[in-house]
Formats: sequence, C-alpha cells, structure tokens
Amino acid sequence: MGDMFRSEEMALCQMFIQPEAAYTSVSELGETGCVQFRDLNSGVNAFQRKFVTEVRRCDELERKIRYIEAEIKKDGIVMPDIIDDIPKAPNPREIIDLEAHLEKTENEILELAQNEVNLKSNYLELTELRKVLENTQGFFSDQEVLNLDSSNRGGADDVAAQSRGRLGFVAGVINRERVFAFERMLWRISRGNVFLKRSDLDEPLNDPATGHPIYKTVFVAFFQGEQLKNRIKKVCTGFHASMYPCPSSHTEREEMVKGVRTRLEDLKLVLSQTEDHRSRVLATVSKNLPSWSIMVKKMKAIYHTLNLFNMDVTKKCLIGECWVPTKDLPIVQKALSDGSAAVGSTIPSFLNVIDTNEQPPTFNRTNRFTRGFQNLIDAYGVASYREVNPALYTCITFPFLFAVMFGDLGHGFILTLFGAWMCMFEKSLARKKGGEIWNIFFGGRYIILLMGIFSCYTGFIYNDVFSKSMNIFGSTWTPRYNTSTVITNPSLQLNPQYHVEGVYPIGLDPIWQMADNKIIFLNTYKMKLSIITGVAHMIFGVCMSVVNFMHFKRMSSIVLEFLPQILFLVLLFGYMVFMMFFKWVTYSAQSDLQPTTPGCAPSVLIMFINMMLFKHTEPLDGCKEYMFDAQPSVERVFVFIALICIPWMLLGKPLYIKFTRKNQTHAKHNGELTGNMELNEGETQLPTASDSHEGAGGHSHDDEPMSEIFIHQAIHTIEYVLSTISHTASYLRLWALSLAHAQLSEVLWNMVLSMGLKQTSYTGAIVLYFIFGAWCLFTLAILVMMEGLSAFLHTLRLHWVEFMSKFYEGLGYAFQPFSFKAIMDDEEEE
Repeated sequence: MGDMFRSEEMALCQMFIQPEAAYTSVSELGETGCVQFRDLNSGVNAFQRKFVTEVRRCDELERKIRYIEAEIKKDGIVMPDIIDDIPKAPNPREIIDLEAHLEKTENEILELAQNEVNLKSNYLELTELRKVLENTQGFFSDQEVLNLDSSNRGGADDVAAQSRGRLGFVAGVINRERVFAFERMLWRISRGNVFLKRSDLDEPLNDPATGHPIYKTVFVAFFQGEQLKNRIKKVCTGFHASMYPCPSSHTEREEMVKGVRTRLEDLKLVLSQTEDHRSRVLATVSKNLPSWSIMVKKMKAIYHTLNLFNMDVTKKCLIGECWVPTKDLPIVQKALSDGSAAVGSTIPSFLNVIDTNEQPPTFNRTNRFTRGFQNLIDAYGVASYREVNPALYTCITFPFLFAVMFGDLGHGFILTLFGAWMCMFEKSLARKKGGEIWNIFFGGRYIILLMGIFSCYTGFIYNDVFSKSMNIFGSTWTPRYNTSTVITNPSLQLNPQYHVEGVYPIGLDPIWQMADNKIIFLNTYKMKLSIITGVAHMIFGVCMSVVNFMHFKRMSSIVLEFLPQILFLVLLFGYMVFMMFFKWVTYSAQSDLQPTTPGCAPSVLIMFINMMLFKHTEPLDGCKEYMFDAQPSVERVFVFIALICIPWMLLGKPLYIKFTRKNQTHAKHNGELTGNMELNEGETQLPTASDSHEGAGGHSHDDEPMSEIFIHQAIHTIEYVLSTISHTASYLRLWALSLAHAQLSEVLWNMVLSMGLKQTSYTGAIVLYFIFGAWCLFTLAILVMMEGLSAFLHTLRLHWVEFMSKFYEGLGYAFQPFSFKAIMDDEEEE
C-alpha cells in the first residue's frame, strides 16, 4: 500500500545502444514493461524513418497470418486460445525462416483454394448438365422428337432441316430470380415465336467461389430459324444463363446422363481428397499460428519503438530517451546488458539519468486488488506527478459510502457471493470472453466484493434483511399495559421513560419494525448519519491538501489556504455535527429536569440557521433555547471567525505572491550577475531541486499576471464557500437512497411475496413456488442490479466531486510503458 500513497518517482533517462544490439535490447525492455520511450524524431515523416522497411515487412507478415487465420476459421478448425509458453520476440535469423514458412504456407493454401474453386466450378457445370438432361425428359414427346434435329449442331443440314419446318431448341440453366425477365425478353425479340419450357430445381446449388446457395431453373427454348437462334443465344449470354448440349433422342440423353454421373463421382473423390489435404495443412498450421502471431506483433512493436530512437553523428550508436521509475532503474540496466550479451556485442549499452524541468508521467504501481480502485480515480483524471493518490483511501471509503445507501444484509450477501465467486475463480474467468459489460464487472470484482461485505455490515446495523428485522438480542422496549388495554387498542404509544430498559447492544431495535412512526424515526436517524459521514469525509479531504503542500514545499499555502478552509468547515458544519452528538447525550427521557427532557430538545437545523442569521427562537414553556449557557457566545465567535476566513482565503495568497515576487526578482537578477561570472565559457546553469519540484507540481505563478491571480483566487474562494454548503447537502443522498432502498424492499415483500405466504391451502404451496420465483427475479433485477448501480454512481459522484475537489488536481498524464503484455491485452480487447 505504500506505493499507492503517491505516484512513484520518475527519472528521465538517456540510453546509448549499439545498432547490432538495439533489437535484442528493446526486446528485453518490452518484456520488463517499465520504460516509456519519447519520440526523438517527431519532425520526421513516418515513411522516412530508419526502420520503416522492417515495419512494412511485419505488416506483410501480419497480412499473411490474418489470411491463414481466416481460412482456418472458414474450415471450422479450432485454434488454441491459451498459449502456455508465450514466445519471445524472434531473432533476425528466425524472422527469415518464419517469413519463408508463412509464404510457403500462404502459397500452398492459395493454390489449394484455387484448385478447389476450379474443381467446384467443373462440378457445378456437370451438375447443371445432369439437371438439364434429367429435367428435360418431360419436355420432349414422341411427336416432337420426329420434328427435332437429333444432332442440333448447326451447319448446312441444320439450315436445310429448319427450312423444311423442323424446330430447333436451346437448353440451359438460369438463376431463378431472372426467369421472368428472361422469358419476357425472349417473347419480345421473337414476337412470340419462341416456345419456352422451364422447371425449377428443388435443391439449391452452391457457388464455387463463395459457397452460398444458388437457386436455379432449367429451361428449353424451341424456335425455328437460324437468325432467331443467334438472338436467343445472345439473350442467354446477357442474362448469364449457362447453355448445355442436350440431344433430342431419349436414348442419347440416357447415355449422356450416365457419362455425366460417372464424371461427377470422379470429381467428388478428387474434391474430398483436396479438402482432406487442405484440412491437414490448416490443422498443422493452426497449432503454431498463435505463437507466430505473437512473435510478429512483438517484432513490429520493437521496430516501431526503434523508430523513436535517434542516430548519433557518427552513425555508430542509437540514442533514445525514456521515462523510468527510479525503483526500476536496475531492471532496465540489466535488460540492456542482457540485450548486448545476447548478440555478443563487445561495447556495452549504458543508461544516463538526465535533469529536466518537464513534468514526468504519473505511475501508480497497483496489484489485482487495488487496480479497480485506481481505475475509478484515473477515470476522473490522472493525478499530477507525486500528488496524493485518493485511490488508497477509496479502497475503504468507496464501499462504505455505497453500503450506507445499499444497507441490506440480504442484498449485501448476494453481492458478496457474486464478488467472491469472481475472485475465487478469477484465473479461469479471466480467459472468458463475455463482452464489454462482463469485462467491467470482472475488472471491479474486488470492489463488488467489498461493497457486498460492507453492505452486510450496514444491513446488520440497520437490522434490515429483505425489509425484515432480526431479533438477536431481544428488545429493550417492554409494554407495561395490561392485557385488555393491548387487545382493545390497535396502536399504543410507548413512553421511553417507562417502557425502555437499557440500551440495545448494536444497531436498531427490532421493535421498530412494528412501529407506526418507523419512517419518521429512520428519517431522522439516517439523515443525521449522512450529515455526520459527509462532514467527516470532507474534513478528511481538506486535511489531505496539507500532505500535498508539504511535499511540494508550499508552506505558505498551509497558512493561506488550508487553515482558513479547515476553520470555515469545522467551525460551521463541524460544530453542527458536534451539536448532534451533544443533543443525543444531553437530552434523555429519564431526566428529572424539564429543560433536558426530549420535548425540550431544540432542532439542530433551526439552531444552525439562527446561528448564521444571528436570530433566536422563543423556547416552549419550561424549556431553554440553547443547549448550554455559553452557546450564544460560542456561536457568535465561530461565525465571526468563519467570516474572517473568507477574506483570508480571498486575499492571503495573491498578496503573498505579490510581495514575494519582488524579492525573488531582485535576488534573481543579483544571482544571475554573480552566477554568470563564475560559470566557464560554454556552460549552462542547471535547474535546482526546488525548480524541479515547482515544475512537477504545476503551481508556479512567476509568469502569471497579478490580475489573473486575483481572479483565480476569487473564483476558488467563492467555489469553496458555496461548495461547503452544497457538498454537505449533497451527502443527503446517503439518507435518500438508503430510505428508498428500504421502502422498495418492503413494498416488494408486502405486494409480491406476502401474496403467497397468506395462502393456507395445499395449492398455496404451488402458488408460493411461482410467486417466490417472481420475487427473486424482481429482487435481483431491481433491488440488487438497478439500485446497486444507482448507489454505485452516487458514491462515485461523492468521491469525484465532494471529496477529491478538496485536494486533488488530476492534471497529470499516465505512464504508458513499452510492454508486450499491454500490447497483447489491447489486441485481445479490440
């Protein structure tokens, strides 16, 4: 948890790598994943960089892998999703072998695919010919056969035969959707002198290229005359109809059908052998394809990174700049030495830490438990460098505030079971691909687990289990009425002075489940609880700003910003919270004095309004207006100090900057005179540590005009003063959602489940079975999922706005290291 208190220290490093060791060194750095490289060639076109040829080569390899993967998926071959041993980036020698293997595999698959298409085309043509021969059996009768030319091959005999009145014909196959247009066109070109017979095929044929089903129709067009024959053939060509030779003799057609069937059987055998060979090739490749894909992606990432490097003047060394966490500097140096040793380089690579005024990236080292909470904070804004990280405290405050709104022991137990299931089986569930919504739930599995555990706790405090109470410790309320009074009166008032014995051990007394004023009591109880929680949360947020001020050495801000802010918040709203506790302690039903009885207890809200407006309210007879004697004087002092805090916040910081700026400018000019005299020729003054801290925090006001500083501080002061009121009221959502959740749960029990529980007959058990199913469905869908999502969003708002606005800037940028694991994870998500 120490790493989460604030972001880690970062160092800007310069690395010098020999060209022959550059590939292996960057590969080792990619495996470690702790270096963020800077682009030293930002002004160079992407196509003019040194390793653009290698990147294109990797693109070509990726294209081949994608093509092979598509062919594997087309054949339904299952590739292994999980690779036990993830390969490292290949060596340059292995790249050549991999490229040759992929090219050979691609060519073989292309050749097999083309041969398969050709064979399927032949098979389709023979199938269509067989269909034509089989379906035209009914088109010809004995009388028609006498008038038809058996050869139907054209020539002088054919012309002479047609001139003597014999009919010619053309047979073929056409797509079914074009039949009507085809028939209409034949009628138009022949003026009705073409006799067309057609028959739809029952089974669809498969397209050899795409494999999609095609519905076709067999036709025979009878005509007379050579000129009409040519027209018909042109129409068939225009409509993409396939024409096939069809003898008019029945015997010849039978013989031709037998020959076609024999050829089809031979083609089936060849096609099955081709498909078997293709399946064997693809099955062999599928075992290695995931590893090849990872190797190519790593290789491409390495060359992309090398394009960020710059070549020195002698062109014998590659120079790169990178951000590295200071804790990981030994790891980076080891990776560089391993990369040089892998290629046998005699000149070692080395790493230099350089000074800079640039703000480093923000890096918070997380584990699987804290990652979800850190993502919640980063979704609002990445922390500025070395700023206090709210995620550390969010691990507890987030599930606790959620549980205050979601307080139900039964619903919290459901959430706990769901979160525990995801945490216990996270290794197997991490491999599951369930879409974006599942990834969100799985990423926040520990958040859900803690929200469920905390909800069980608050549900126990509220004594609320599916809108019912548990009687564990009995009840401290004892009615002292006689039996007849209890039976004859539907409702009785119980005076705490006579009917209460002791204090209930923990949580709410179960007797409140039967009380008519249950809602009124829970209203006041949960409203005060939300105010107390909210004020404590905001005070903690203001106190966290001190940690930032001390780290960035802004001691003046502690006096000029933190002190007036905390005084304003504590003296007004902290005092109101104190009066709530004081009221609970002071007033009791067992008190013998009239002013300290519950009837004389003043309203804390009215008292707070009177305090702010300097008013007073006349008390009831025998009561006192104030809780203690010195209260009016204390309240006036608190209000006056709070009012003084407003100009303190408004003018303190700008005036301090105005007066200190003159002294800094004067000292700076004197320092420049003496400093330049002491520096040798060609030397430049290095930035000091205080300058780097100031730049890292982003709080320098040296170049900002005073008018803008005054305006900025006025906006900040108005925002803080108004936000103390609005943010305190905003925490009332804890009360509102908790009350709404309890009422929804009670309504669902009384209006749904009670219908089945009231049944006394045997059929009531069957009815209860279905009603219980409906109650479970509504409980999960409405009370757990919808109400849980609502409470989650309101808790998120309380942290982002009410809590983090007191100390959190969130103006940084995330540390994005060069990591093979991150690249692979991004590829899987896409």
